[in-house]
Amino acid sequence: MKVAVFSTRSYDRYFLDRANIANNSPHQLEYFETKLNSKTASLANGFPCVCIFVNDVADQTTLKILAEQGTELIALRCAGYNMIDAQAASELGLRVVRVPAYSPYAVAEHAVGLILMLNRKLNKAYNRVRDDNFTLDGLLGFDLHKSTVGVIGTGNIGTIFAQIMQGFGCHLLGYDVNPNEDFTAIAGAKYVDLPELLAKSDIISLHCPLVPSTYHLINQETIQQMKQGVMLINTSRGQLVNTRAVIDGIKSGRIGYVGLDVYEEEDELFFEDHSNNIIQDDTFQLLQSFQNVVITAHQAFFTKDALIAIAQTTIANISSWEQGNELINEVKVSETN
Repeated sequence: MKVAVFSTRSYDRYFLDRANIANNSPHQLEYFETKLNSKTASLANGFPCVCIFVNDVADQTTLKILAEQGTELIALRCAGYNMIDAQAASELGLRVVRVPAYSPYAVAEHAVGLILMLNRKLNKAYNRVRDDNFTLDGLLGFDLHKSTVGVIGTGNIGTIFAQIMQGFGCHLLGYDVNPNEDFTAIAGAKYVDLPELLAKSDIISLHCPLVPSTYHLINQETIQQMKQGVMLINTSRGQLVNTRAVIDGIKSGRIGYVGLDVYEEEDELFFEDHSNNIIQDDTFQLLQSFQNVVITAHQAFFTKDALIAIAQTTIANISSWEQGNELINEVKVSETN
């Protein structure tokens, strides 16, 4: 089957090709580096399946174009589905599948890496030593042992993150509208309401999906409920965080550290080389100017193990639809509300 694959890089092609070759009936994959949106949807004319990634735009207008061109299946090669208008897809008769789990360890471990870098100023220490500066001034950190870590979103990734932090000897607080028995099975972990988690946590890490109820979950009001000098980590979705509110929190000292792998306006920035350009996003430029902020470019998922799993599940999802089998990884409209 013909599949139009958008937002591709060399690593996407490598792992998808490997998974496709291993498939019983390989598909005809055509790769496009450009993002999917209403202006590029015409590239998928005649393709029964379109495969997209996190920063593609599958809104109502784009989906209508795809449906009119003969597309019937949208295959997301990621867990999140906030980039697609699921209601519009359903109304247009488009089926949508995703990769609900690939390597939750990859994202959880990256979140821990951001914590360690922020706390022990590893980026600053590395640069100093390379410049033959061996002073320790300005590199003071704190013990993670006995610190209180708040985990917002305790699915697979959030729970694995909590397990790792429990290994450091941290106290664990969780908040989730759908409690997970695996989280409460961690020694010392307990669920609390959101205000209590915000008020008691030294470190807050976001691991929840982006749905209407979690949009700008971190905002002026919730930041004011946080402990002075809190560390905020987000490896989930950028729009969980109101960036301007976080900047205000940094300036006031309410937020002492920020580690981000995602950014709410990342669509035109991440996965591209802008080193020879002047970035026009003043908010992003201001954010990365702070010494207590570390930003990575949506790379938390980026491990060999994760890319293998993503490719295998994506190809399996497409094959299941082609063969008329049950779509176990289908995105339902009710899930997006």
